[in-house]
Amino acid sequence: MKIEVDDPAEDWTRPGVFEVSPDVFRIPLPLPMDGLRAVNVYALRVADELVLIDSGWALAQARQSLKVALGALGCGFDDVDRFLITHVHRDHYTMAVTLRHEFGSKILLGRGEEANLEHMVGHHADPWSGLASQLRRAGAEDLGRRLGELDPANDDFDWERPDEWLDGPVSVKVGNRALQALPTPGHTQGHVVFLDTERGDLFAGDHILPHITPSIGFEPAPAASPLRDYLHSLQLVRALPDQRFLPAHGPVSASTHQRIDQLLDHHGRRLDDVVAAVAAGCDTALNVAARLGWTGRNRRLADLDLLNQCLAVAETLAHLDVLAEQGRVNAAHSADGRRYTLA
Repeated sequence: MKIEVDDPAEDWTRPGVFEVSPDVFRIPLPLPMDGLRAVNVYALRVADELVLIDSGWALAQARQSLKVALGALGCGFDDVDRFLITHVHRDHYTMAVTLRHEFGSKILLGRGEEANLEHMVGHHADPWSGLASQLRRAGAEDLGRRLGELDPANDDFDWERPDEWLDGPVSVKVGNRALQALPTPGHTQGHVVFLDTERGDLFAGDHILPHITPSIGFEPAPAASPLRDYLHSLQLVRALPDQRFLPAHGPVSASTHQRIDQLLDHHGRRLDDVVAAVAAGCDTALNVAARLGWTGRNRRLADLDLLNQCLAVAETLAHLDVLAEQGRVNAAHSADGRRYTLA
């Protein structure tokens, strides 16, 4: 494998090692899902230090791809000093834990993920429990029951805590450079992005994705209002100088401001669509979700696969929670989930 210059116009999922800028390399690793076919790991080779931002899913194919890519850089697994992890989802975190056992690399993770890891560490917890609790609130208990009957693929992983928690905005030294770890809760409670202010780069994880809208609050221990957190995090990053962003899924993209404006506009329109659905008599998150269109193709809820139906209903619930906080809808508890009416 040879190092190639990164070209955002090319297929970003193509295996290889791509030079984004001097000392920064993008390494796409395969994922076992149709929707997200790859995750980008970023290798920073600065002075005598090799640091990876995210690590990939601990699967044999991904491990082999990472081994070959690091070999093209003249490195091996034992050369990785640290993993800077944007969030605890398995396609970002689990390879780091596996390689730490064998080679002693250190793992750094946002403090906000502590509740999620406490749910998972030491036992094989139900990976759907957080989503199932959201579905009960959404009036979609049957979806949650069907979800619980699924056998999650590749779910025999032993979760472990990081070596270091990242508390709040903090500077992380990488060789002679400094990255700023900035908490951006929403996608998960402990999501962080890493800013290279000197070069104008944002390692965005799943906070900002160039072609899809990140899921909200898909985690074992969901926040009280994940969409509220996410919108606040978007505005926090939007207030920074515009910069290039290096996402976990998708090509490197030129402008955080442009993409954040698109995401804020999307959620603003979505909030209006949800209000219109409540006005039309949809009184649960499930009923509202069934009225909305999903994906870029505006598909019906019933036409999605089971997991994406569940994620769609949970996202609708998150929008309804924000609308209730804004006073645009009223929320009332019932035996079969929350009921909503216009305020």
